[in-house]
Amino acid sequence: MVQAFVINGKLIWKKIRMKYGNKFLEFFQNGTWNGLIAEVLNNKADIIVTSIKINSDRQTVVDFTVPFLETGIAIVVAKRTGIISPKAFLEPFDTVSWLMILLVSIQGAALAIFLFEWLSPYGYDMKMVPPRDHKFSLFRTYWLVWAILFGAAVNVDCPRGYTARFMSSVWAMFAVVFLAIYTANLAAFMITREEYYDLSGIDDKRLQNPMSEEPPFRFGTIPHGNTEAILKKNKYEMYKWMRKYNRSSVMNGVAAVKTGALDAFIYDATVLEYWAGQDNECRLLTVGSWYAMTGYGFALSKNSKYLSMFNRAMIQYRENGDLERLQRFWLQGACKPKHKKRNVSKPLDVNQFMSAFLLLGCGVLFTILVLMLEHIYFKYIRQHLEKTDKGGYLTLISLSMGKSLSFRGAVQEATDIITHHKCKNPICDTTLRKTRHDLHMAQLKIQELQAMNKMMG
Repeated sequence: MVQAFVINGKLIWKKIRMKYGNKFLEFFQNGTWNGLIAEVLNNKADIIVTSIKINSDRQTVVDFTVPFLETGIAIVVAKRTGIISPKAFLEPFDTVSWLMILLVSIQGAALAIFLFEWLSPYGYDMKMVPPRDHKFSLFRTYWLVWAILFGAAVNVDCPRGYTARFMSSVWAMFAVVFLAIYTANLAAFMITREEYYDLSGIDDKRLQNPMSEEPPFRFGTIPHGNTEAILKKNKYEMYKWMRKYNRSSVMNGVAAVKTGALDAFIYDATVLEYWAGQDNECRLLTVGSWYAMTGYGFALSKNSKYLSMFNRAMIQYRENGDLERLQRFWLQGACKPKHKKRNVSKPLDVNQFMSAFLLLGCGVLFTILVLMLEHIYFKYIRQHLEKTDKGGYLTLISLSMGKSLSFRGAVQEATDIITHHKCKNPICDTTLRKTRHDLHMAQLKIQELQAMNKMMG
């Protein structure tokens, strides 16, 4: 590009070597410049062609051409391979969510199932002593809840009441949602992943308050340059902190980031993107928005006769795409500096998991409604169904409902109880034999009545 700007060989190009070191653009307090700016001010050069930023301080002593490349202050960080945490199985949810599950959901579901079973007419029917052969208690309810939650193939005792069974089904729905969310999010924590500091920019809280991190956040730049001057002027606290982490060159700063000596390196955006694109390991990444947007331009002495010629040529090269092609050819590397891999997974908080808790809460409320309907059925509706359901057709819908409406069902239920009952004293044995005889006679009577009905027709 420099050769394209040579006009009839009239311009004098002066190459300033590295003898100026890092201070080739330093502005001293006594108002004098050194480095390349001094070369132009002392008429030792007509123009500065290098990666020199346009800023207000320099514009007071030299004129700049139209920018040939936009830039700003950017941040480069290094990707690092994460390891699987020993507590990775707990990381899919945050602490509040786990407390809600362990102390609220499980306890609430177990107590609700047992309470509905105690209130149900088919269950305890609000009695302090459980019905015969009804193996269901509060501890067995907890066993049922845990078995449903983890899908364990173990023997459990199910409740008898409709409301308790419905509440168990609601808890099973909650368990399905919980396990689906947990399993999906667990996969993100159980794999080796690439992590990086996803800084939002210069105003990120980790840069504004490095001591808030443990260990403190380490970042630096190159001293005596434009980046440090801007930060010193606008972000003085940040400038004071980073002085002890500054590096002598971009190469040293990038190497410090890759080795972990620095958490981030702040410098010119175009330069950092170039280094990130050229990194052989593709571990460097520019993050956040650019700060103090400006551009690169050629610097000439004040009121230089060449300024207008350079501006016209620069605009022409920008319009026909030459500047963009040159930027793509020289600055773009094999790695993409803004290609962000998957960031560190974050635990789900209680707000993201609220739908499952709402499902459980709505299930409890609906189960209360079912409990009210169950009591209404036993108190008002069952006596009317006993008169209409002579054939026991309701047994097809519900065995317990059909048995409660027919004499045969009641006899059968009583027979089942007595058959499986074991006495512990002689008086009980005598009573049990008498009851069995009476039941046997009742069954014979039922068979006799059924035969008479068939004969009559």
